Parts: sequence; structure tokens; C-alpha cells
Amino acid sequence: MLQQYVEAVESSNIVSRTDINGIITFANDEFCKISGYSREELIGKNHNIVRHPDVPAENFRRLWETILAKKTYKATVKNRAKDGSTFYVNTTVVPILDETGAIKEFVAIRYDVTREVELRMKLEQKERELELLNRSLEERVRKQTRQLQELNRSLEERVRQEIAKNEEKQRMLLWQSRFASLGQMMANIAHQWRQPLTELNLSLFSLKEACSRNNVEELDLLYRQSRHIIRSMSETLDSFMDFFKPNRSSITFPVEESLEDALALIRKALEKAAIEVRIEGETDLPISGIPNELTQVFVNLFQNARDAFENETEGMRWLRIHVSRDEENAVIVVEDSAGGIPAEARERIFEPYFTTKHSSQGTGLGLFMSRMIIQKSFHGSLEAVNSLKGALFVIKIPLSETHPSPSLSQVQEGAR
Repeated sequence: MLQQYVEAVESSNIVSRTDINGIITFANDEFCKISGYSREELIGKNHNIVRHPDVPAENFRRLWETILAKKTYKATVKNRAKDGSTFYVNTTVVPILDETGAIKEFVAIRYDVTREVELRMKLEQKERELELLNRSLEERVRKQTRQLQELNRSLEERVRQEIAKNEEKQRMLLWQSRFASLGQMMANIAHQWRQPLTELNLSLFSLKEACSRNNVEELDLLYRQSRHIIRSMSETLDSFMDFFKPNRSSITFPVEESLEDALALIRKALEKAAIEVRIEGETDLPISGIPNELTQVFVNLFQNARDAFENETEGMRWLRIHVSRDEENAVIVVEDSAGGIPAEARERIFEPYFTTKHSSQGTGLGLFMSRMIIQKSFHGSLEAVNSLKGALFVIKIPLSETHPSPSLSQVQEGAR
């Protein structure tokens, strides 16, 4: 029975014996297999034949101090095979004593943990890379924050230059509108980052779980997902930064440029409110002006539509943008299905400080400033009516080129 126990241990573990000087006197098949040496090459050699040069001498000094003190030594040891490859073994070295209590020999029992050690090393490497990415993101946020502060200062200076040309009331309206837009954009940034931060937190938790299961493929997948989330958050920040870049030169650009920028800024808010966005018509029509200012008008109209749906619980929620042209103008129709503008407010919605929202939700400057931008910067017009489903805003902006086109009445009829 003792022989059977010995065979059971030897068949499932890496076993060797040495004399008191560390010379190998026995090596089982598992030891030969993992080291790459034959039994003849091992017997009579010092056990340091498999010693890895990376292992500090201090480790071996501690080993000999332990076993010569007639104590059992346990550790995970890095070894080198005959072909130069590295393997790791959990090692237990036991001193064998004779009847007088003197050390007769040493028995070492090991088992292979190479895969586990390499997996842990890969995980540690990925954790270091993720930490580096996090630091890079923090630095990028700090850099972008500084740029945003500089842009804010530039925006304040632009506002001061503009208000000097107008009466006191108009100067104050413009100042308040710009900063109200900034506050709205900051709220949108917070909203757009909340979901990816949650996803990143869940991904890190899943990464920890995958580590405990030694699942290399899942670790790689979760690592790539985390990097994608961080990249998306960085791109979101860049999009909002572009919105506030100074751009006072009037240029020719397609309507879709400002339309896409506005949707990029508020798309998450629209999706959260379950509002379907439909874009139709000739969105590439060229107009002249300042793209960021038209973007601001679109953001305000889309934000108003989203707020209007808060009180609308029936029917499908959609926001429709239709672009066409009449004889000389690009005609942009923005229509929603939120029920329309209340009759008592329809004649006053473009007045400064007039709002149908609670005072905590709006200043009443949005539509006033939107009309001012369309009139002053684009030499166009902004009007509002009710359609069968909701509110309908019609923006007319002179085209940069003259094109034959359908009449405005046809466009409005199509919008309804």
C-alpha cells in the first residue's frame, strides 16, 4: 500500500530527491517531462541545473536556511528547462531525517503552475495599460477643461464686443443667452458621460470576474471594450469643445453641417426621451453665415421639442426636419408631434423672457435669441405655427446660389 501511495504521488506531481549537498539522486517522469532533461542527465547533477538566472540569490539562501533548519520550505519557483523555456512550479521541499534526527536527504514535490502565473502576469500588464489609459484620460480632461475655460473667456470678450453696439437691454439678453447655452451644454456633457461611466464600471467588474475564471479570451474582449468606451467619452468631449470654438467668419456651408452638429450634441437626450428623429429633403443646400450659431438655433428648437414631450404621454414621439428650397431661400421645417403651442402663448413665444416652462427650466431667451441669430447673422426669418400633430417652425435663409425650386406653400404643405 505504501508503494501504491508513492506511485500515486509520483504520477500526479513533479518529484525529485537530493542529498544534503543538493545533488539529485532521484527524478520522476514528470520532472523529466517539464525540465526537458532525461533521467540520466539529471542524476548526479546539482539541482540548480534548472535554476533560472532571473531568480535572485537571496531566494536560494532563504531556501537553504529553511531546510537546513529541518523545516519545510514552500514557494512558487521560476525555473528554466533544457531548451531555455521558462516554467513555474509550486514547490514544497521537505528534509528527511534519520533515526538520530540528522538530515539524510531532501524531497521536493512540485506541481506546474506556469499557465496560472502567465495569466496573472498578462492581467497585471493589462491593468497597468488600463491605468495608463485612465491617467491619459484624466490629463486630456484637464487639458480640455483648460481650453474650455480659455474659450469661455474668449466667449465673454466676444459678448462684450457685441453688446457695445446695441442698447442695454439687447446687450444683457445676448450675455444671458450665451451663458444659458453654456449651462445647457455642460448638462448635456454630464448626461452623455453618465451611461459610458456606468458601462466602464461594469466592464471593470466583469474583468475581475473573468480573471478569477482564468478566461483569457474574455479578458481581451473586456479590455478592448473598456478602451472603446474611454475613446468614445474622449470623442464626446471633443464634439462639445468644437461647439464652443470661436468662429466669427461668415462662410458658405451646407445646412446638414450645423444640423448634424446639433444632433450630435443632443441626440442622447432625444433617445432617452424615446423621440424618433426623421431627416428629409435636400440637406446639402449651401447657405452663408456662422455654422456654430445655426447649430445653436437647432439645439434650442430640438431642446424645446424634447421638453414639450414631457407633458405628452399619448401617441408616437417624433421630431421631423425637412429641408428644401424656394426661389431664393433654403427652407428648414422643424416639426414635432408633441401637441403644439398653446393658443395663449402662440403670439408671444418670440418675446424675450417669455416662457411656458417653469422658471427653473428656462429663461425665455431661447426662441428670442434664435430669431435674432437667423435675422442678424443669416438675414433670414424664423416663424412658428401649429401643424396637425404639434409645433412647426419654419426657418428661411437665403441660398448662397440661386436654384429653381418648389414654392414655400408646397414645402409647408409637405411638412404638415
